[in-house]
Amino acid sequence: MHNYLDFEKPVADLDSQIIELKRIGGDENSLDVSEDIQRLETRSRDALAELYRKLSPWQKTQVARHADRPHCVDYLARLVTDFTPLAGDRYFAEDHAIIAGFGRFRGQSVAVIGQEKGDDTQTRLKHNFGMARPEGYRKAVRVMDMAERFAIPVVTLVDTAGAYPGLGAEERGQAEAIARSTQKCLALRVPLVALVIGEGGSGGAIAIAAANRVLMLEHAIYSVISPEAGASILWHDSARAKDVAQAMKITAQDLKGFGVIDEIIEEPVGGAHRDPTVAIDRAGDRIAAALAALTPMSGDALRQERREKFLAIGRDLKV
Repeated sequence: MHNYLDFEKPVADLDSQIIELKRIGGDENSLDVSEDIQRLETRSRDALAELYRKLSPWQKTQVARHADRPHCVDYLARLVTDFTPLAGDRYFAEDHAIIAGFGRFRGQSVAVIGQEKGDDTQTRLKHNFGMARPEGYRKAVRVMDMAERFAIPVVTLVDTAGAYPGLGAEERGQAEAIARSTQKCLALRVPLVALVIGEGGSGGAIAIAAANRVLMLEHAIYSVISPEAGASILWHDSARAKDVAQAMKITAQDLKGFGVIDEIIEEPVGGAHRDPTVAIDRAGDRIAAALAALTPMSGDALRQERREKFLAIGRDLKV
């Protein structure tokens, strides 16, 4: 049984009818309801496809945050073999919000850095809901330094509402750590591919996403601030998050048009959470293609291309 979002109620109602008919049909003395089930299943699929053809930015935000959406650990489990995580920033502590280490992606050695939200109460608390402290970004820099030293490409998986804004994080240099991580991304002399798998929130996301190729799942979001926080600042009313989501242009489709991202990866109908295997495999194919295009380039060429890419964002926009 799926966890349905508010706007998916028409599909939820149809699926409930299907479940009830299957229960009735399971009785050997009951009427044959197979045709009714087939008809309702077709209606459910069509209704779901129609809903997802015209999602609003706020609805995409809900999909990007869906509790069942595949997270960093799911991508690692399916795409990366022999993964060896590294812990700690060599300064203060280990930050579980960022998973970083080395493994093999389709036979190629890679460094992987990803933000992990967790999928239940225990893991969400462990990973701080994907909101990294300074230690997480310093760990990311440490892994990028190692990857550069051994000429290993870097793949990052972005999924965070933003960097952790707590007092301790600020006291330990949160802003400086984010800036150092962003700087390291831009200066890397190895291929860097970033994939936004859920939420890409503010500096907490860009710190590991200033890449040669920025890929984004179809229903992911990427923004300078969350819609709720933006509404609180503009109108002192977080309930107007829908309006802010529309105004900020946070969807993959808008960002592709602005040149902020390079490619949109199609999700299964109903979102990545309805068929995680297909979604992850599609993402793996596009990461592989990006790495294949970047690997032959020299370190200087990779850095220069990255620099030009980010300097060009917004230059041709007509306001």
